[in-house]
This record gives sequence, structure tokens and C-alpha cells, in this order.
Amino acid sequence: MSIRIIPQDQLEKSDQKTAEQIPPLLFPRLKNLYSRRAARLRQLAEKNPLGDYLRFAAVVASAQEIVLYDHPLQMDLYARLVETAATGKPPLDIHTLPRDPHWQRLLSSLIAEMKPEMTGQALASLENLEKASAAELETLASALFANDFAQISSDKSPFIWAALSIYWAQMAALIPGKARAEYGEQRQFCPVCASVPVASVVHMGSQEGLRYLHCNLCESEWYVVRSKCSNCEQTRDLHYWSLESELASIKAESCGDCGTYLKLLYQEKDPAVEPVADDLASLILDARMEQEGFARSSLNPFLFPGE
Repeated sequence: MSIRIIPQDQLEKSDQKTAEQIPPLLFPRLKNLYSRRAARLRQLAEKNPLGDYLRFAAVVASAQEIVLYDHPLQMDLYARLVETAATGKPPLDIHTLPRDPHWQRLLSSLIAEMKPEMTGQALASLENLEKASAAELETLASALFANDFAQISSDKSPFIWAALSIYWAQMAALIPGKARAEYGEQRQFCPVCASVPVASVVHMGSQEGLRYLHCNLCESEWYVVRSKCSNCEQTRDLHYWSLESELASIKAESCGDCGTYLKLLYQEKDPAVEPVADDLASLILDARMEQEGFARSSLNPFLFPGE
């Protein structure tokens, strides 16, 4: 099954009813998103061997919260949505959507917010980005979207991505449409921006028991049935791994067909789980999966491959 986003005024009544039963797509809820992430990162840092890095990520998330509200985005996406709905393409496709200079203004503000909190290599990276030209920043952003990590150092990647993420999340929240589930492939990619997930979340509350993949860029979530590989959609060779017990709030779902894994976060077992924070804090589970011969099908915005 694929997910297509169409203008709200083009939805049929049957589409609206289906969306109410199992919403195929949840657009980002930006209010307190980054502050909740920062708080979770700080909580997880207290008893984690990667505590210093989790606290670094919390500083970035806190800065994102401030910059988000200091620089609201106004944009009419209706024409774009009509165009992409006709072709079935994601409306904010990272490979085709022209980037507005707004994202660079966000980066500049992020740098100003973070510099007083950073030292050492992180501070040096911010100062280097501060001196970069607009063209150089666009080249770095394009390299990230193309997975050409050799073109951008891993110490700069989280800062560039943090600004791009705010920009894409702002746009995603402005999309004047709703999603419709259709037959098709490629549900491993975000139907809003075509990026990959950071992790999947098994919800509680109104979507209790449903699994949604959380986009690592635009912060949207899209529905994928459980007991099916989120990467290749096979069902016959799935296994679940945890470092604690069967009741663990974080597990990894591995697929023997495509050789990848994706983490599952269970809100019913820990309502405080947060995709980016809990994925980052559970790197020991990633190490275990690598030992078992599996590769990540996801990407954490604080864990870009080195150059």
C-alpha cells in the first residue's frame, strides 16, 4: 500500500471515513515538539554512557524550539499539492522541491542560539558554517539529501539537518490536504517528503496499537501495518530483538529478506518514548543488530555517517 496526499476539497466521503478509522498519515504537531524531545534527551542522558552526546542533542532540540517560533513560515502549498497529487509524488519531495532561502535564515538563527552552549569541535563547526556562503550551504544540503556523506563532515551534518528539518516540518504542517491509502509500493519512504524514518512508534490513545513510522526530516508519521517489514514489506522472516525482556519499550524488527532492521517504540510500555531521543539513546541495540548482520533502514538526525 502507498499513501497519496490530495487536496482536502477533493476528498470523497469514503476517503474521509477511512481516514477517521485508521489515519494513514499524521502531519507534525509542532507545538512543544522540540521541547519534549529536549526534555526526553536530558532524561535519558542521566544514566546513559552516551550522556554527553544526548545532552548535546538536547541543546540542538531546544534551539530548534526557539527558532521555530521566532521564524514562522507562511506559504501557500495548494498549487504544489494539486500538481503532486496528480502524479502520486510526495508534495515536499526532497529531491525535486526547490529550497527557499528560509531554511538558511533558520540555520543562522540556530547558530546564534547554540554558540553560547557549545565548546570544542561543535563550536568550531558552528563558526565554520557561520562563514559559509549561501551557495556552499546549498551544496551541503544537497549532499545530505543525496546521501553523499563524503561531501559533508559528520560534525556539520546535525546542524544543517536541524535547520532543514524545521523548514520541512513547517511546510508539512501547512499542507492543505489529507492522505489516502492506495495500492502501491515504497511505503518505506515518507509520503510527505520522501525521506526515511528515524524509527517506528506503536501508539496508544486514539491510534492505540497502530504502528507509525516517524520521518527523520519533516516529523510526519505514516501508517504501516505491524508484522510486515517496513523496508521491503515481506512478512515471512521477521524477528524481534531487545536488550531487556519481552516487555521492553524498545525493540528492533529485523527482516531476513532484505537484511535490515528498524526500531519499534511502544508507547503503552513507556508513554514518554520519543522517536529521535529513544533511538539515539539505544545505540547499544544497534551494535547488537550489526553483530547479527543487519543494517539500519533508518537514519537518525544526530547519527550521520562519517566522511
